[in-house]
Amino acid sequence: MYVFISILILIVCVILGLIVLVQNPKGGGLAANFGSGNQFMGARQTADFLEKASWTLAIVLLVLSLTATMIIPRGNSKNPQNSELQNKIDNVKQPAVDFNAPPMNQTPQNNKQKPDTKK
Repeated sequence: MYVFISILILIVCVILGLIVLVQNPKGGGLAANFGSGNQFMGARQTADFLEKASWTLAIVLLVLSLTATMIIPRGNSKNPQNSELQNKIDNVKQPAVDFNAPPMNQTPQNNKQKPDTKK
C-alpha cells in the first residue's frame, strides 16, 4: 500500500510540475496560444482550468503525503525476517582471546637502547 501511494505521489508531482510550467503569471503561456475566435475554450477559461487543476493537484499531493506518513512501515511490527536477524545477532559468541594491548610501561628485552657515548 505504501509503494502504491508513493507511486501516486510521483505521478501527481510530475503532472503538477507540467501544469505549473504551462502557466504564465502574466496571462501568457498556454492561454496566449489560443487567440482565435472559434475555439473550444477561451483564453480566460484555459487559465481558469490550469489554475483550478494546479490547486486540485496541490491538495491531492498534500492528502497523499499525509496518508503516506500514516501508513509508513514502522520497525516495531513483528516481522519474522527482523526477528531472525535479531536472533543471529544475539547468538554471536564473544571471542575467547582477550585483545587488550600490553601496558605501556613495559619494554621488550631486545629493544633496549644503548647509552649515547659520543661527545
